[in-house]
Amino acid sequence: MIAFLAVAAAYLVGSIPFAVVVSRAMGLPDPRSFGSGNPGATNVLRSGSKAAAVLTLAGDALKGWVPVWAAIGLGLAEEVVAAVALAAFLGHVFSVWLRFRGGKGVATAAGAILALDWRVGAAALFTWLAVVLATRYSSLGSIVAAIVAPAAVYGWRGPGALLAATCAMCAVLLWRHEGNIRKLLRGEESRIGEKKAAT
Repeated sequence: MIAFLAVAAAYLVGSIPFAVVVSRAMGLPDPRSFGSGNPGATNVLRSGSKAAAVLTLAGDALKGWVPVWAAIGLGLAEEVVAAVALAAFLGHVFSVWLRFRGGKGVATAAGAILALDWRVGAAALFTWLAVVLATRYSSLGSIVAAIVAPAAVYGWRGPGALLAATCAMCAVLLWRHEGNIRKLLRGEESRIGEKKAAT
């Protein structure tokens, strides 16, 4: 029962759409109405408010980190902790508050993975940052980090529930970035700092 409640709570926390909440609180347009239409920090940045983007990024990362941190603190089994991480991530991607249409889950996955193992989280974040600084493509950074993370988990933790949860999150991340991959190949992907009308 405790395991079920922990996973359910993680999903509900992960479902909180910080991009929408922060934008409304700051009097900004709904992030689903412009740019990529994605309720995430990168799209909120296209509104022109760096503060809103930072708050969204922090909120999305924390809703991945806090449930996992709490599950570990409660001494739950590794399998349950892994399920909590996955549930928080899926809550963002399929938010119950947005009729199961959420964001891509990059920040939430990063927060969850950071709580699971700070070394893996640091490796993924460093990879994302390095790619973004070199190309200004947030999506490309996320794609490369999603490939690096499972390898890092395997290297530091070996096979097991944490690897399975990380692989599942990263597989969904790559699936959610299918459109970005196509745009990158066509040279049509938006770089950070560019404003683009909703399509």
